Amino acid sequence: MKRLKLPPRLFITGTGTGIGKTMMAAILMAGTRGLYWKPIQSGLDEMTDTEWIRDATGLPQHHFWPETYRLTQPLSPHAAARIDGIAIDLAAMTLPDPAPSGHLIVEGAGGIMVPLNDTAFMLDLIARLNLPTLVVASSQLGTINHTLLTLDQLKRHGIEITGVVLNGPQHDSNRHAIEYYGKTKVVAQIEPLAQVDVAALSRIFDANFTTGLPAA
Repeated sequence: MKRLKLPPRLFITGTGTGIGKTMMAAILMAGTRGLYWKPIQSGLDEMTDTEWIRDATGLPQHHFWPETYRLTQPLSPHAAARIDGIAIDLAAMTLPDPAPSGHLIVEGAGGIMVPLNDTAFMLDLIARLNLPTLVVASSQLGTINHTLLTLDQLKRHGIEITGVVLNGPQHDSNRHAIEYYGKTKVVAQIEPLAQVDVAALSRIFDANFTTGLPAA
């Protein structure tokens, strides 16, 4: 499989919650040593996604931009914000400057139709930030429906799709179906890792991606 040339700025979304978006962000951060930003973090009792990626990659703090919204409850952003007495405002979320690394990795919360407030969805935030988007999906049963629905919505809203990443045991039939019916390339298939560390993350990056930037 040809390695994907990453755009300098990229939004990572998924077909749902717990689908592997944060793992994918860690892989890209290990390979690019870029700047990571999670605009909305729901749930603060356990390790946040920013903290997990920092721990997994060993990158210093200056590679991580602070969340715009830190919501205490591990719920959909609209529900978690309501509990915290916060109104999520899309205009408050502006892109940080990825310099000097050249790469900015932005991770969404949940899937694209997760509500952020009474009128806006994660899809609206992606459109506002105007970033090419990588879709993370399961490799297993049910993924065809979820992935095709996600791709269809992104295309309807004019959002550039960089590709699909499948997480889990390889399932060639599902990969072929997503590429054929979704008219979108599966750019990587990430099998479960026995151990998550910077060496393993970097190996996956090197096998599937390239920064697309000239060597320093």
